[in-house]
Amino acid sequence: MGKKGTIFIVSGPSGAGKSTILNEILKTFPNLVYSVSYTTRSPRSNERNGVHYHFISKDIFLEKITGGEWAEWAEVHGQFYGTLAGDLNRAIDTGLDVILDIDVKGAKQLKTSYPEAVLIFITPPSMEKLRERLIKRGTDTPEEIERRLINAQKEMSVIDKYHYVIINDRLDQAISELKRIIERYHADKKVGTSIRHPSCA
Repeated sequence: MGKKGTIFIVSGPSGAGKSTILNEILKTFPNLVYSVSYTTRSPRSNERNGVHYHFISKDIFLEKITGGEWAEWAEVHGQFYGTLAGDLNRAIDTGLDVILDIDVKGAKQLKTSYPEAVLIFITPPSMEKLRERLIKRGTDTPEEIERRLINAQKEMSVIDKYHYVIINDRLDQAISELKRIIERYHADKKVGTSIRHPSCA
């Protein structure tokens, strides 16, 4: 049997630049697939089923909770979000690497189920920079921006639970840093040894 793929879990506050970084990373590594989450909320006008999310009914989501099918899941503002264990297992069993963009609570659940997963936190250089980015983005009301900043502080309080921390001050440097992390695990897989994660709590 071939060597299993690696799971890379990426977390970070809204506005830290995760989506932009991941889009570049996915162009670089053909053996790396993005894990599309499932949700019970309705798609927004610019969202496509199977690309941004898998949109399913609440009844189906709850059935899968009962069946123990979720690798991680959460209820947020009355809607459910989750990652199917079957999707992850099928990918890594065939040797593919999987990268997920999930919050710190989901990351904690996945770390329990997949202790070999690599945890990466992407953070802005400062809260002030994060505020500037959220305002510049122009998609949130002032109240939503304040809520996102409060959530960001909560997420950044568990940064020590991650193996790697990338400070996204300059986008090109942040992309290069994540590339180097992934390349370390790819090189390790080729020679057939097991890389030791940096220690985290």
